[in-house]
Amino acid sequence: MIRRSLLGLLALFLFSACSDKIETPQGPVERTVLMFFPWAPDLSPYTKKNIADMESVVAAEALRNERLLVFSMTGQTTAELFELRYDRGRCVRVWKKDYTPAPDVTSAEGIAAMLGDLQRLAPASRFAMTIGCHGMAWLPARSAARAAGQPGFRYKEYWEYAGSGGPLTRWFGGSSSKTDIAALAEGIRSAGMKMDFILFDDCYMASAEVAFALRGVTDHLVASTSEVMAAGFPYAAIGPCLVGQTDYGGVAQAFFDFYSAYEYPYGTVSTIVCSQLDALAEVMARINERFEFDSADLSALQRLDGYSPVCFFDLGDYVRQLCSDPALLAEFETRLEQAVPAAFRRHTPEFYSMSNGINPIRTFSGITVSDPSVHPWTVSAKLSTEWWQATHR
Repeated sequence: MIRRSLLGLLALFLFSACSDKIETPQGPVERTVLMFFPWAPDLSPYTKKNIADMESVVAAEALRNERLLVFSMTGQTTAELFELRYDRGRCVRVWKKDYTPAPDVTSAEGIAAMLGDLQRLAPASRFAMTIGCHGMAWLPARSAARAAGQPGFRYKEYWEYAGSGGPLTRWFGGSSSKTDIAALAEGIRSAGMKMDFILFDDCYMASAEVAFALRGVTDHLVASTSEVMAAGFPYAAIGPCLVGQTDYGGVAQAFFDFYSAYEYPYGTVSTIVCSQLDALAEVMARINERFEFDSADLSALQRLDGYSPVCFFDLGDYVRQLCSDPALLAEFETRLEQAVPAAFRRHTPEFYSMSNGINPIRTFSGITVSDPSVHPWTVSAKLSTEWWQATHR
């Protein structure tokens, strides 16, 4: 685990760019952005730094007809909602609501309740959100802990390697309270919202299965194909790209620049254009009708996780080794570029996993898929995903 000075963290908390302020009524704006932090106590020092970094963005007057709110779980059953607002050269925290108990944000109903408060307390024409915690792509919340078929045997999840001497990485929903992607999608839909973007500051969320499940509730999905170092997205650098007219290429470049110079120089990032996913799935279905992957060739595929067997493979590399029809492959490549533009994706030469350490990246399309995976977590569960059902007729 990365060690940080307790004194330094205390100083960060005390001398944040923001101070508390009593609410002043404010009418609807063009867009409200929510930073959502589920309960993940091991990441608490890092998420506080994430908020402080966005405070510095607000203090620099980056918001234009836009509001920025934070919903942060302070315990398993408690939370707070506050706004970051510019005020005479500084950022102030405007407290909106304390939750005791907090809504169950592992459920669609709880997510809808949280978003209902957001709409009521910070009305806007459009919305967007970031989610900062741990993540495991599309895997059902209960499946990742299942036994691998042998009595008493169980695969370790990546955060369980904490304390082994390596750096900490980031789970969607926290290590003790996990949220299914379907619940997130249904919660947003029930709230009557569609996001401009959802940014997952979590591990493994840039996957075809995740993006396809969320395509009806967000226009863009910003995420990593691999594990994200505990520091998370560098909000001081990417914040100006997120607010106003969102610059997805700028987000990717700022992320890459930060992690290229970081003490742990490992990171992958991409933006998936969700409106292009149905067309991508359609050509993928035609490829699957004609070709079947030989599992003996799995070791030749670009892995983007540290598991054994691998759960998440690079989608572009998988299809290039699956499809031998040049015309059909060219059509797929066109659709893939439209769904995950090269301008919106970046990666360091290697990625890091708490499970197996440093891994090389030889090819990168910015999106993973579990279709060829033979991991016990995936073999049955993937058949129920919307992506699988749309691409296997």
